Amino acid sequence: MLDEKVFEVLSRLEAENDAERAAGLPAAQRSRQVETTTGRFLFALAASQAGIEVLEIGGSRGYSTIWLAAGARMLGGRVTSLEKDPLKCSAWRSNIAAAELEEWAELVEGDALETLDSAADVFDLVFLDAEKDDYETLFGLARPLLEPGGLVVADNVLSHVETLGAYSVARQADPTLASVTVPLDRGLEVSVVLA
Repeated sequence: MLDEKVFEVLSRLEAENDAERAAGLPAAQRSRQVETTTGRFLFALAASQAGIEVLEIGGSRGYSTIWLAAGARMLGGRVTSLEKDPLKCSAWRSNIAAAELEEWAELVEGDALETLDSAADVFDLVFLDAEKDDYETLFGLARPLLEPGGLVVADNVLSHVETLGAYSVARQADPTLASVTVPLDRGLEVSVVLA
């Protein structure tokens, strides 16, 4: 649920993100978080299913994780977030604790290309928001962790169309998926597993 603690942390992170962008910090040093409306969209997806198991690939400082975990706790779900940057992992833990969402969110530190390769859990929702050149490989690693009805939401497919246009085309051409590009904020490719 969205309560005062959650909104306090989200507001702080939004202000920090705006300040970092205004200061012109390089992308690697910024939080690189989703827009607020994308966060609300993720909240709605995570809140819609009892016991939902969410996999977030690219947790950064926890902004999108907070939206996902707040949604997941509505009906007893959980979020597993993957992040490799040690500084961002530290901030993630601090922000999740400040939002009082530790019970519904877990961080796995390390390169997702390695941690996903050994994953055995099954997920209902995958949020993909990592390095753009890795999307195709990450999707391939995450796909076996989804059963029919599972969703993959990939961010930045319109803002980085030169890199991710092929990702969207491949998902929409895959007969085992139903996929659509949603023109929300930086663009989301939403794919449901059919078989």
